Amino acid sequence: MIQIPKGCKDVLPSQAYLWQYVEAAAREVAAAYAFKEIRTPVFEHTELFARGVGDTTDIVNKEMYTFLDKGGRSVTLRPEGTAGVARAFIEHGLAGSALPFKAYYLISAFRYERPQAGRLREFHQFGCELYGAAGAFADAEVITLADAFLKRLGLKKVELRLNSIGCKRCRARYHEALKAYFAPHLGEMCEDCRSRYEKNPMRMLDCKAEGCKRLAAGAPRMLDYLCDDCRAHFEQVKALLSGAGVAYTVDPSIVRGLDYYSRTVFEFVSDAAGAQGTVLGGGRYDTLLEQMDSKPVPAVGFAAGMERLLLVMEAEGVLPASDMGAACYLAGMDDASRRRAFLLAQELRGAGIPCETDLMERSVKAQFKYADKTGARFVAVLGERELAEGAAEVKDLRASSSERVKFGELADYIKRRF
Repeated sequence: MIQIPKGCKDVLPSQAYLWQYVEAAAREVAAAYAFKEIRTPVFEHTELFARGVGDTTDIVNKEMYTFLDKGGRSVTLRPEGTAGVARAFIEHGLAGSALPFKAYYLISAFRYERPQAGRLREFHQFGCELYGAAGAFADAEVITLADAFLKRLGLKKVELRLNSIGCKRCRARYHEALKAYFAPHLGEMCEDCRSRYEKNPMRMLDCKAEGCKRLAAGAPRMLDYLCDDCRAHFEQVKALLSGAGVAYTVDPSIVRGLDYYSRTVFEFVSDAAGAQGTVLGGGRYDTLLEQMDSKPVPAVGFAAGMERLLLVMEAEGVLPASDMGAACYLAGMDDASRRRAFLLAQELRGAGIPCETDLMERSVKAQFKYADKTGARFVAVLGERELAEGAAEVKDLRASSSERVKFGELADYIKRRF
C-alpha cells in the first residue's frame, strides 16, 4: 500500500474546518491592519535561501529539500516565507510603490527534520511582512497585529517575549565578547557550535544541545552592548506596546534562528501543549535585501506555525465546535419526489443555502440517518402527497419539530431558522 511520506499529514474534510477557521482569523486581522495577500512559488532557486536565510543556519545546512531540475538548476522547496517575499519585492520593483508595503501569506513550507508534535516536514505558516519603515512604530504595529491574531483565536496562555539583537555596529562588539566568553569552552561544545563560533557566534545561543545551553546561559547579553540608536529604538518599541496594552517580558536569550534578523526580535510562546514552544515568532530584518544584492530597505515581520497553533488551541479548549453539515437535506420517497428534491436543491443553493439530496437511492429512513450523521439541521421530506400540495414536510432535527412549508417559501423559512 502506498502511504503518506513521513512528516506529512492529511487534512481530512472532518478537520478542514479548523484550518479554515484559523485562516479566516488570519485574513480578518491582517485586513484590519491593511495587509494584503501575496502568493509566491513553492520552490525557488537554492541561492535565494542560502543568501536570504543564511548559510550558518540549520535550515540551510541541514533541513532544506534541494534538488536539481531537468535543466540541471538547483532548486529548493521553500523552508520559510520571508525570503520568497523579499525576492518578489525586489523583482517587481515594489520599493518604488507606495510604502510601507504590507503583505501577508498563508503557505505550506518544507524542512527535513525529525517529525514531532506540531512540527512536520511539510508544515503551514501564516506570516506578515512590512517593508519601508525603519522606526519603532512599524515593529509595534506588526507585534500588535500578531497579538490581535492570537487573541482573535481565543488564546489566553500565550506570552510575548521580546529582545533586541542590535545592528551591525553594536553586534560586532557583541560578537567579540561572545568569542571571548566561549573560547575556553569550545572543547565542551557540539560540532555545530564550534563551526558557529567563527561564522556567527550568536547562533551558539540558539543551540538545543543541553551542554551548550548551560554554557550559553552565562554568556554576555546583547542588551548590554546596544548602541545608543538601537537602545532608543528598543525603548520606544516597549513603550508603544505598553501603551497599546500588549504585555511582554524582555528575554535576552531570544536571538531567533535566522541570520537576517536585526534589532527587535520577538516570540509568542506557550506551554499549554506540553514543553514550552514558540507559536509565533519574528522581528526586524533591515539588512535582508542588502544580503540579496539589492538596495537596502528596512523590514519587519513574523510567521506563525499553523500546526503548533492548532495544538495550543486544542490544549486551551478554544477550538471551534464541529463543522455543521448542510443546512437542509431534501429526502425523496420515490423517483418523482427525488427528481423534484434534486431541482429544489438547486433553487436553495442558488439562494445561498447549503443543502444535499439523495444520490444513493436510499430509503427515507436511511436518508434520515445520513442527514443526522452529517449534521444537517433540517430534513425536507417529499412524497406523492407533498408533490400534489407543493409543500414539503420540514423536520428540525435539533428541535425535534416539524412544519409544512410551501416549496416557494422553503428558502426564506430555512434562512429565518438556521
